[in-house]
Amino acid sequence: MEKEPIPAPTAGARALRLGDVAPVFQARSTMGDVRLDQFRGRWLIFFSHPADFTPVCSSEFVALARAAPQFEAIGCALLGLSVDSLYSHLAWVRAIRDLFGVTVPFPIVEDPTMTIGRAYGMLDESARDSSAMRATYYIDPQGVVRALTWYPLTVGRSVEEMLRLATALQKAASGDVMTPEGWTPGADLLLPPTSDAAAALAPGATNSWFYRTCPDPSFRDPNRKDK
Repeated sequence: MEKEPIPAPTAGARALRLGDVAPVFQARSTMGDVRLDQFRGRWLIFFSHPADFTPVCSSEFVALARAAPQFEAIGCALLGLSVDSLYSHLAWVRAIRDLFGVTVPFPIVEDPTMTIGRAYGMLDESARDSSAMRATYYIDPQGVVRALTWYPLTVGRSVEEMLRLATALQKAASGDVMTPEGWTPGADLLLPPTSDAAAALAPGATNSWFYRTCPDPSFRDPNRKDK
């Protein structure tokens, strides 16, 4: 039995924060109708851009299209959004293919009424255009927002950092380890600090109780030759 269509979410009282459940919506996209909850069970990067056919947004989408296999390799889906219509999205996707030789392999959702943008706190009720909509939401398999970034109109996002952040969030999701500054796969991880005085003052304890590292147990060096 097909799921009943759900209405677009209404505008929230505030912008989304870490730990919030991402509002579920259903909308048209360049790859058919999309429901946010269809991505449950995997990581999702949901990102907005101010408008199609703009230089900064075009540079981002070309880079994201080229990096799509890397996101797929870590089990992370990509989903774009802008206020432009579906037909504008389709024309832009074709222009990107013709100009740059890459095909955008992920859906781009239309939001002409800015309902989704407002529900996610990208815009407030008084906004008349999408000038604030260059936001990125990193959503875990349970639909919870684990990180978010905001960029101005004139500065493009780093796709390399988007991939790094998604990988770091996955690594730290269990709560057993944390990732230090600039962490990339294969680098040492951080252990949670000792949380009680007895352990901190125990014989043999050092001043490094609050900064303990450990190797990344799941990383296998691709250059290593097993004996």
